[in-house]
Amino acid sequence: MINIQAALPKEQFEQLLLYLRSSSWLVLFRDFVCFIVVCRYLRVIEHYLITYGVSGSIHRLYRAVAGDFVASTMQLPLVRGAVQKQVDKALDEIDSKFVHRNGLPIHHEIPEKAINPKEISHIMKTLDTIKRSDWENGRLSGAVYHGGHDLLELQTKVYGQYTVANQLHPDCFPAVRHMDAEVVSMVLDLYNGPQGSCGTSTSGGTESLLLTCLAAREKAKAERGVTEPEIIAPVTIHAGFDKAAYYFGMKLIHAPVDKKTGKVSLKAVEKLIGPNTVLLAGSAPNFPHGIIDDIEGLSKIALKHRLPLHVDACLGSFIVPFLRDLGVDAPLFDFRVPGVTSISCDTHKYGFAPKGSSVIMYRTAELCHYQYFVSVDWSGGLYASPTLAGSRPGALMAGCWATLLYMGKDGYRETARAIVSSAQKLKTALRTHPVLAETLSVIGDPLGSVVAFQSKKVNVYDLSDTMSKKGWHLATLQNPASVHLAATRLTIESIDELIADLVASVETLISSGSETVKDGTKALYGVAGSVQTAGIAKALATGFVDALYKT
Repeated sequence: MINIQAALPKEQFEQLLLYLRSSSWLVLFRDFVCFIVVCRYLRVIEHYLITYGVSGSIHRLYRAVAGDFVASTMQLPLVRGAVQKQVDKALDEIDSKFVHRNGLPIHHEIPEKAINPKEISHIMKTLDTIKRSDWENGRLSGAVYHGGHDLLELQTKVYGQYTVANQLHPDCFPAVRHMDAEVVSMVLDLYNGPQGSCGTSTSGGTESLLLTCLAAREKAKAERGVTEPEIIAPVTIHAGFDKAAYYFGMKLIHAPVDKKTGKVSLKAVEKLIGPNTVLLAGSAPNFPHGIIDDIEGLSKIALKHRLPLHVDACLGSFIVPFLRDLGVDAPLFDFRVPGVTSISCDTHKYGFAPKGSSVIMYRTAELCHYQYFVSVDWSGGLYASPTLAGSRPGALMAGCWATLLYMGKDGYRETARAIVSSAQKLKTALRTHPVLAETLSVIGDPLGSVVAFQSKKVNVYDLSDTMSKKGWHLATLQNPASVHLAATRLTIESIDELIADLVASVETLISSGSETVKDGTKALYGVAGSVQTAGIAKALATGFVDALYKT
């Protein structure tokens, strides 16, 4: 117990007694609350100064104040009207890309009479005439992970056999339960899961990330009493972590990456750890730039602070486990790294399984149990679910299981070799071709299927648009403004053509005097192009989602 009288000089102690005796309880309560608030803000300031330094803290404060100022300014009548015109124009363009009505049948309600299969097939053929990305010829970055027509035929057959299957009812569909368990076991083996490791299948990478954050939150709450959980992850981590923080009342703290390597700064991660930290995370590789974080370095930090460490290998999936087999000097990132407690892997990406399947893996069953939902008092009976979903399509899991058996490790190893070779061919061209090397620069040193590049001489968003006119759909990125290609099996035959068109597009932009990207420009995920004013980015992103459900 602190002896206040001994700690303070006599004069100050007497003044404190006088203040306590002469003040009403209301004044004392007011001053106590003010004291707590001031201490809280001082703690926040101290945290920012330690983490980001003086200049970094001032920069973040400037961005926050500037953002609030711009948001307030945009609400002024004259400004709001001008901005709204820009927003409406952009939204109309977005609608025109997605909402196609010319000659298409529109169904706003279920038809009174059944439509025969031939008519339905005709309608589907009409819908297939809508202009779309030319993914069949490898002109799309990622998105479509085609395993070949023979595999597609097998998947279609398997799906038809298990169309009505539901993983929620393993007693009704024991075969699907068996397949599900084998898929998880096979993926655990691929990532060197130790004895006692386990996991579950999920609907995709985002759900896998949501579950690992949920498990970390519940673990910290149960074992340490943490009520304001924080996640520390690189700025390049997948937005699924932002979604998890939003859904589950957590705080995501982004650690900066090294400007040269693109890997998360270990020093920054160490500084950001506090009493509320419940999870550390890294990527293998990250979505924007295809860089594998220093997982072994993160592991040492996680073990030191006794924190869970998640590795997001959703994009790396069935590529990164084979890099060393291909002669690539790749770092360790899986369960062989002692501090790694969970890994997410998308089977529907480079695993070529039907869309809607991923696996979340844990080092121990104890950690996995924290993601489960169990209700013992429901009037409908005992209810237990391993993932966010209740009913789950057994047909997708059957298709995933059949795909893994069909491909085999040899098949995956060879497709990884071809895909990585294509990506590295692009990386080499960007670094050695006279036109490309002079204008564009590769971000970091990507080892797998993703290659990102930026430019200080041309506007990379204009470059993306120019490539779009040539039939290519590359992914536009931000912070920094850049573009990437996620190579797939379909890219293998078209990589030379892509490089040639990239050279021609750069030459076109240079001759037309293209300027570099302006500050505040934001890339719109999922759509080629960019938003030229950062202040309206959220409105356009919301409009983009709205457009998905317009008829």
